Amino acid sequence: MNNHPFHHTQTAHCESGVISNLLGHYGLRISEPMAFGIGAGIFFAHLPFVKVNGVPGTTYRIWPGAIFQRVCSRLGVKMETAKFSSPEKGMAALDTVIATGTPVGLLSSVYYLPYFPPSYRFHFNAHNLVVYGKQNGQYLVSDPVMDTVTEIDPESLAQARFAKGFPAPKGKMYYPVHVPDVASFEKPVKEGIQQACHYMLKIPFPMFGVKGIRYLANRVKDYPAKVGERKSALYLGNVIRMQEEIGTGGAGFRFVYAAFLQEAATLLKKDELSKLAAELTQTGDLWRNFAFSAGRVCKSRAADNVSYKELSEMLLQCAAAEEAFFRRLAQVKF
Repeated sequence: MNNHPFHHTQTAHCESGVISNLLGHYGLRISEPMAFGIGAGIFFAHLPFVKVNGVPGTTYRIWPGAIFQRVCSRLGVKMETAKFSSPEKGMAALDTVIATGTPVGLLSSVYYLPYFPPSYRFHFNAHNLVVYGKQNGQYLVSDPVMDTVTEIDPESLAQARFAKGFPAPKGKMYYPVHVPDVASFEKPVKEGIQQACHYMLKIPFPMFGVKGIRYLANRVKDYPAKVGERKSALYLGNVIRMQEEIGTGGAGFRFVYAAFLQEAATLLKKDELSKLAAELTQTGDLWRNFAFSAGRVCKSRAADNVSYKELSEMLLQCAAAEEAFFRRLAQVKF
């Protein structure tokens, strides 16, 4: 494969950032927004029956691994992927591959990565990073959300790769075994846009896409009456955490997707995509405003229905904006 030194670029989100850095290492230049868009990464779901650290799960992006799988499929990249039954097997396999000079993508838990500040280390098991070598017993790490490369000791890396909980990473590692010298982005961009519109507008279940934002809005309004003051703050706090701290955050994903549409507008010579990109950044601002107001409610432990009702209305505003945006995007003729 390629034995050039690994080039680290800081990105907004771990999965699309690893795609950009890994494929770039093999000469296939793809920006983080382009990877996110081709992989149809923008999404929304609220899953009260899927508990994350004991509270209902909310996601502002497609499930972990989907962006990677879609980008590789659409660009003709072949990946070797493996999971392991024990840390010993997983670490031995990693050592074997990096000894050949091949950078390896890993799934990990943020909690066990010592180079993160303590306030950012919590139990989130779907963080992607790249290990590109080993020196003096330390693994050399390119974590796309960090501004520079770093190192990690074997014990911490093994803990991060084999953390318990949902979803269990099981030592997952992946690396390219075939990267095309050139790839046309036009068709993958169109397919990514069409898939994102479908997932945001057409899934028939109420927890997903634009329907999912409205579903969350209705639940938030009733939190104080249904789960009490303490749980209301915990539930709302997790919605904010998933929006503003996990990877890029809900608003951040909207800004990344807007950047993708700007690139796509140039690539496909479609000015209307550029206009839609500007519109989506305004939706990102709506999400940021919601997070700010929700944070204030959490900190004050205010359990009066007025505050939660206002938050519910802000979410309904986000839903209306996203529905209008994706309907217009779905109508773009390619």
